[in-house]
Amino acid sequence: MDFNKLVKQNRANVKSIIRLITKEDNEDLEQEVYLKVWKNSDKYKEQGTFKSWINTVAKNVSKDYLKSSYRKHQDKMETDDTVLNTVRDRKDSPELTVVKNERQKTILAAINALKPKMKEVVLMCEIYGYTYEDCAKKLKCPVGTVKSRLFNAKKELAETLKDLL
Repeated sequence: MDFNKLVKQNRANVKSIIRLITKEDNEDLEQEVYLKVWKNSDKYKEQGTFKSWINTVAKNVSKDYLKSSYRKHQDKMETDDTVLNTVRDRKDSPELTVVKNERQKTILAAINALKPKMKEVVLMCEIYGYTYEDCAKKLKCPVGTVKSRLFNAKKELAETLKDLL
């Protein structure tokens, strides 16, 4: 029996079986299949095709792998109490909601206090997501002017909102 020929003929099929059962490409399992076939080739009885025997070995190796990885995973699992203590509540507390609302009001007040041209650029670029070029077209001014206004607005906002930062 030419073992290299055997591997080449069955490689795609063995990979497919392993991928189907384990949901991953695993070259270690593929090698294990061929190793078992090589070690047990004298035990093969010609009751079926050689290909079906290799397929059965691949299925069994894959299933054994899942059993062992499942067991390892179970050993690593934390106790229920530990998990419950680490789970965060997705809803904000009433206090946090109030703080967020107050923060938003402060930021909006600071933006509204800007000079109209700076406020306009901040809203377009930072709030609505316009590019500098799009903003310049809408405002009918050069891109450099947009950048300058935005820079100065951010500097002023940083000074005004330094307590929040």
